[in-house]
Amino acid sequence: MSEEAQLKKRFLELAERAYTNYQYQFTGFLNLMETSLFLQSAREFPHVPYTLYGGMENCERQMARLGSETMMGYEEPFPICCIKAEPNQQKFADNLNHRDVLGALMSLGVERSTIGDIILCDNVAYIFCTDKMAGFLVSELSQIRHTPVRCQIVEELPASAVLRKMENVRVQVASVRLDALISKVYNLSRGDSLELFRLKRVFVDGKLCENNSYSVKENEVISVRGFGKFRYLAQDGVSKKGKLNVTVEKYV
Repeated sequence: MSEEAQLKKRFLELAERAYTNYQYQFTGFLNLMETSLFLQSAREFPHVPYTLYGGMENCERQMARLGSETMMGYEEPFPICCIKAEPNQQKFADNLNHRDVLGALMSLGVERSTIGDIILCDNVAYIFCTDKMAGFLVSELSQIRHTPVRCQIVEELPASAVLRKMENVRVQVASVRLDALISKVYNLSRGDSLELFRLKRVFVDGKLCENNSYSVKENEVISVRGFGKFRYLAQDGVSKKGKLNVTVEKYV
């Protein structure tokens, strides 16, 4: 059985358990491909409601909760905690990035499915994780790169900590075909853009999209693994050469 088939089977088992036992069931943190597979699998259990959440709005890695208050008769929060990892002495700390933090976590032997998105703000890392993993990280994550850090569980992030900054970008395209938009937004050749579809790296609103000629609709979020994501906002007129002027909100 392929890895995808095993994962879909696991989702179906969780749905059946939630429906039969009237107990919420949770997945680990899912990446974009896994989330897409979950959404495909959900068509086979329309009788079981679900919610996707990663700790805050717009998280890329999300956990699925199967069940609802209406179905179960009670509410159960997502088992997600946020760990604040702060250098002991900022003036001597490395300039930390996402890869540094993830590398430190993986060196502890934790499973990737227990770790959600990682947010960096003022050289402090905020790490979403499962509640079962939180205590371990607080006690064991003591260094990121060459920088000693101290960790604690926090209830909320500072207002300055945003998951991704966004900027409006205006591009000209012949049409709002998905491959054309990706090519312009990320400055890729048509061939390179098409290769992303072949490699299954393009997602629309969390669902894998293999149709490069798909016509993008307003407010749809396009995720391209290895490049980032953007939201298609609107078309704004036509250039003198007949190209469409469109605006996207690019996550930077």
